[in-house]
Amino acid sequence: MIIYGKQILLYILQRCPEKIEEVYLAKEIDKKIFSALVKHKLKIIRVDSKKAQAMARGGNHQGFLAKISPLAAVDKKEILSLKSLIVLCGISDIGNIGSIFRSAYSLGVDGIVLSKLGENAIEGVVRTSSGAMLSVPFFMMANPLELIHELKDKGKICYGADMGGEEISCISPASEWALFMGSEGEGLSNKIKQKMDKIVSIEMKNNFNSLNVGVATGILIHRLKNG
Repeated sequence: MIIYGKQILLYILQRCPEKIEEVYLAKEIDKKIFSALVKHKLKIIRVDSKKAQAMARGGNHQGFLAKISPLAAVDKKEILSLKSLIVLCGISDIGNIGSIFRSAYSLGVDGIVLSKLGENAIEGVVRTSSGAMLSVPFFMMANPLELIHELKDKGKICYGADMGGEEISCISPASEWALFMGSEGEGLSNKIKQKMDKIVSIEMKNNFNSLNVGVATGILIHRLKNG
């Protein structure tokens, strides 16, 4: 898997350098960064700008690229053992998924369940999450509806996000929970909402009722973790 960009490479170098297999440089870099690469005994390969652009598929690589070991999803048993989960139901935008991984990691969520992604999409989420996807356990399944019964059997309260729900600040969050977030256009399906323990929402002001799903997820996580 190829990742690119200065900040994401520095993140991986700091948090999980063992995942880096090779580093590709298309420009001269700061001596401190080069020393850090050498310190970790990483293989460094110089490439020209044309090669770098091809490896980044035209993305803004900033002269920094790396080959990292493929990401492995955890199994269902492990994901069910975690105390707090975000379950993404049909969310497909790579930017939104990356934003949710960043929020989940920075706010202390234990894991994420998401729809199955191809390798190119996973590369995109690693990039848009600024590397956070590498640090949050995740599980992929085609139909998250099938997971609800098992979550409840493990003692988790299932919260579904919907504009018609109860204001999130008015509830007392459970100690173990799963937050279900619906797709950008359709939200949660009725089948999923019917199986939730509680439907929650965010109170809106100024007669405006539209929040980006990544932003909404961050707000709901914060209130569930700190309520």
